[in-house]
Amino acid sequence: MPPLQRPVNLAIFGLGRWGSQLLRNCLALPQARVVAIVDPDPQSLQRWGQPGTLPATVSCYTDWQQAMATPGLDAAVIATPASTHYRLIRTALAHRYHVLSTKPLTPEPASSQALCHLAAAQGCQLVVDHTYLFHPAVQRGYQICQQGRLGPLRYAQASRTHLGPIRDDVDVLWDLAIHDLSILWRWLGRWPTRVTARGMGWLQPQPRLGFPMGLRDVGWVQLTYGDGFQATIHSSWVTPDKQRRLVLVGERGTLVFDEVQSQPELTLYLSEGATAPPVVRSQPSQVIPLASVEPLSQLCCHFLACATSNTASTLSSGWLGTDLVCLLQAISQSADTGQSVAFTPSNFNISPRG
Repeated sequence: MPPLQRPVNLAIFGLGRWGSQLLRNCLALPQARVVAIVDPDPQSLQRWGQPGTLPATVSCYTDWQQAMATPGLDAAVIATPASTHYRLIRTALAHRYHVLSTKPLTPEPASSQALCHLAAAQGCQLVVDHTYLFHPAVQRGYQICQQGRLGPLRYAQASRTHLGPIRDDVDVLWDLAIHDLSILWRWLGRWPTRVTARGMGWLQPQPRLGFPMGLRDVGWVQLTYGDGFQATIHSSWVTPDKQRRLVLVGERGTLVFDEVQSQPELTLYLSEGATAPPVVRSQPSQVIPLASVEPLSQLCCHFLACATSNTASTLSSGWLGTDLVCLLQAISQSADTGQSVAFTPSNFNISPRG
């Protein structure tokens, strides 16, 4: 497909909590022209269809197949349940539309891989909404890791807990741990080689597609890397103590990303080095200044740039989304069987150093 010389005509599929945020951001960007919104719930469409809320040129659909036939459409933003992603994305790519999909790309590695191959065959761009990769704290943390300021890495620990919101299409690990998996991939520059996981579910124990044990409400994951480095992740939908915290500990410094502050904050603690005999001391801290930007807006700008120039994403492509789906499948397998599971990423994945 040739590069576009005008704003990208796009349709938003799904107007739930996250789809509404994507719509809000796309409406605010001059390089985007929203021409259609789609949701099977007429009340969702009605909320956005109030006078003055949308341009008069935006069409509203309850039938996604009718929306796919919108004249002049260039791109589709898919913000529907994960179980519907494959069919909608496949249809959009068949129409040669560029696609931005919420995470996870699909619930199964095979379908995610198939979509990546289809996008390449159609000459279209497939980008996955791993929003944290566009967060200024994650970007600055990446730079700090690149500079080697932490020294040899020792371990990482992440905690992402709160009372909901609860999804009914994927479990808590696929919903929350995926954020920390993507951040660790970016900061460390590599994937784990083995995963060990466990979890429990009380609210939705019934088996469903991709989750034969039902949906877990709480889970713990241990990631082991080839050099022996380890990271642990705790995710929960049923903990009233809200946490959004990731700690990366190195020999010369520790990086703390803590969102549960008045503002999202990235802090660097600098070690004084080894002592004899060993002594544990408090470390001087440095608050890292962050750009005042909305990560989701940055993601939307990135997708629109990929669509306009018809160039592959160097940060959140469909292949990255596929590798995260493969990693989550290994995590689910470990939680289902109680055994650790080896992990090997695809050969198509982009480098986190890109």
